[in-house]
Amino acid sequence: MQHLEELATRHTELDDAQIGHLQYLIDEWRLLADFSFADLLLFAPLKSTQGGTWRFVVLHQVRPNTGQTLYPSDMVGEVVDEEMRPLVARAWREHKQFDAYVEGLHTSELVRRSCIPVGFADGTVAVVTRDAPVEEIRRSGELEQIYMDIFVRLAQMISDGVFPFKQVSKVPDPPSVGDGVLVLDEAARVVYASPNAVTSLHRMGIFANMVGARLGQIGFDDTAVLGAMTMGAPVSQEVEGSGAGVVYQAIPLIAHGRVERVAILLRDVTDLRRRDRMLLTKDATIREIHHRVKNNLQTIASLLRIQARRIDDPQARAALAESETRVRAIAVVHESLSTGFVEDVPFRDIVRPLIRIAEDTMNARGWQAHITVQGDAGVLPSDIATTLAMVVNELMQNALDHAFEQRADNPRGQANIAVTLSREPDHVRVSVSDNGVGLPADFDPSASGGLGMSIVNSLVSAELGGSLRAWNDGGAHFAVTVPVTSVTAVSALPGGGTDGAS
Repeated sequence: MQHLEELATRHTELDDAQIGHLQYLIDEWRLLADFSFADLLLFAPLKSTQGGTWRFVVLHQVRPNTGQTLYPSDMVGEVVDEEMRPLVARAWREHKQFDAYVEGLHTSELVRRSCIPVGFADGTVAVVTRDAPVEEIRRSGELEQIYMDIFVRLAQMISDGVFPFKQVSKVPDPPSVGDGVLVLDEAARVVYASPNAVTSLHRMGIFANMVGARLGQIGFDDTAVLGAMTMGAPVSQEVEGSGAGVVYQAIPLIAHGRVERVAILLRDVTDLRRRDRMLLTKDATIREIHHRVKNNLQTIASLLRIQARRIDDPQARAALAESETRVRAIAVVHESLSTGFVEDVPFRDIVRPLIRIAEDTMNARGWQAHITVQGDAGVLPSDIATTLAMVVNELMQNALDHAFEQRADNPRGQANIAVTLSREPDHVRVSVSDNGVGLPADFDPSASGGLGMSIVNSLVSAELGGSLRAWNDGGAHFAVTVPVTSVTAVSALPGGGTDGAS
């Protein structure tokens, strides 16, 4: 379906304010179709006429949830002339509502058509049509009569320029006409309650006969109702009682400048809120598990550090130190997951603490370490983030171990490492670069016998399904590319830039 703003700009002379008014209308007119049990179409005149004959474009349409549609096909963007829709042209010219029995669009079936001019700033900007079958499929009863009365009132408000409301109080999971309807008079007394509305109130423990009474008198919080009547604008509220919950929206029906009635859409959200609470409990449990795993990993890292201090063999001590940093790298991911609400983490936030660990290690060796992170890889699933964090940690550790120690012109001087992150439509890319001595001329990362590079190769190829590339350019450069098919539910984050961890 084409957008209203695009169609209106291309085919009509409506200005931004008029288009905005129509956008408000289609944002709210689902309830119009449901109250009227009929299809609604929105017409606006074209920029020019042909021989004095008006032509109109269909800017939008809506089908009812409470009745059968006459127009299963999409008619948005279609152009009709005055001969095809004479009532539309007449409602446009005279700014009056008209009703007639006519032939439907794209159908030979006879329909009852109501044409409603859309008023705005003392003018007419469009026409809404309601097309309903002559032979009503629904049996007409009190509910149908009440709903049609609400539609008629709203239609007059459209013509008067009072509806749609520009400011609407919203709540999560807003109610619809089919969820339940209450109608109040100008004194806020209930004059009608639909069966679904009565059932919702029963679940809240309200069994009193409500017709003729105010909602506050039967134990229902009517703050939103009084607010809607006072402000002349819709107000929403969620209330609870007897373990049940209801969301309702109070819509004032205005005529002659005053609120004559209030239509209340009522939805039982008891089961929905119960599921929300269960999800929150589950989420809290998962975060607690991540928190405990993080604590356990930090304990293991501390034990490895203590053990390393008791060993005299330099190689064994170095091996335990590397194991400690690997454990800490995994702990960093679980720490991030323990504070979030989803199983996805911003990878940039994972890299920063890894950089601090690497800098502390380098500074302990007497170097002036400076490690930066540039760009952004977006939000990654926890399993991908954990593996990729291990890869970054190993590549930084590799630079710390091999890039600087043999550099004769910079003994115990500045050690620069840059971690660059990027997110493309089909892959995530992470690179680690240093200003050290560079790689041997025949260096092949896939054939390296070192433990660190073996771990990197295994993680990148087997776990991530990605690729690893290495080259020299004023130091060693490693780039890891992970295809997007391996990174499910990845979303890019705004921003980027460069952060220095030191």
